[in-house]
Amino acid sequence: MSQEVPELLDPGIVINAYAQGIFPMADPSGKIYWYAPDPRAILEHDNLHISHSLRATLRKGTYEIRMDTAFEQVILGCAEREETWINDTFIDTYTYFHRVGLAHSVEAWKDGQLVGGLYGVALGGAFMGESMFSRARDASKVCLVALVEHLKARGYVLHDTQFTTPHLKTLGVTEIPRRVYERRLQSALQLPCHW
Repeated sequence: MSQEVPELLDPGIVINAYAQGIFPMADPSGKIYWYAPDPRAILEHDNLHISHSLRATLRKGTYEIRMDTAFEQVILGCAEREETWINDTFIDTYTYFHRVGLAHSVEAWKDGQLVGGLYGVALGGAFMGESMFSRARDASKVCLVALVEHLKARGYVLHDTQFTTPHLKTLGVTEIPRRVYERRLQSALQLPCHW
């Protein structure tokens, strides 16, 4: 008996969509929709808000931060929730993007266990944050701080978070009109940034 293998989203279409400010998400039935929110949520790197408790966690060095060592584990961790748009098609597609150097993960490890992480897609000087998860206090936030430092050091100028949530607002995420986002995206795509 053959096992059904989920189809990949067409990688060319997905990357072309990102380059135009459009991204896919699945609904609970697995149907895929394409989004271009207006306004668009972004994180200006200099606006990253680090609370006193997060600063203390960072000082203690509670977590070991790694990048791109457990991408598939990270996306699976992000999908582990009651309602998720990250189905098998997304897991397979973004794992493929990771293998070809377009998608990246930032991971928090403690005692040899993955306890938090985030992933997204990098194109030119733009990083499109997709999702994050945490199994330990501040683990995903520590990953975000490490990501922002990494992106700043490498000259990335646009950090897209797609939508605003109350959690993201506490970290400094703001919104800009879509037309402004699209202009900034086109400029960012011209930059030769390397992960």
